Amino acid sequence: MSRANTQSMKPATAAKKLDVYLPATPAEFQANPITRDELAALQADPPQWLKDLRKNGPHPKNLVAAKLGVSIAAVARNGVGTALTTAEINRIIADNPEWLAAERERYRQMLRDRRARRADTDG
Repeated sequence: MSRANTQSMKPATAAKKLDVYLPATPAEFQANPITRDELAALQADPPQWLKDLRKNGPHPKNLVAAKLGVSIAAVARNGVGTALTTAEINRIIADNPEWLAAERERYRQMLRDRRARRADTDG
C-alpha cells in the first residue's frame, strides 16, 4: 500500500497526539504527513528527539498548564507563554508567584464544581 492510500494526519495533529510542541520537532516531522502506523511506531518506540522533547520541552500549553496545576486560560491570563521548557516550569513552581497560588485554587474550585454538577446529573 502506498503512503498516499494510507490514512495520514497533518504534523500538527500528530504533535498534539504525541503531546509535543510542533515547532520544537524535527523539520522532517513538521514537513510531512504522518500515517497512523508511523504515529503508533513513535508512541511504541519513541526516538531520542521525542524522548528529549517529552522530558525537557518546550511543552505545549496544555502540558504547561497541567504541570503548573492550572487551566490553559490561566496560562494565557498570566502571560506565561505558549511553550515552556521543564526548567522554566520548575522555576515558576519554585518561585511560587502569587498568581500561581490563586490560579491553582481557582482551578481546583472549577474541578470541584464540575464534579458536583456531574454527580447531580448522574444521580
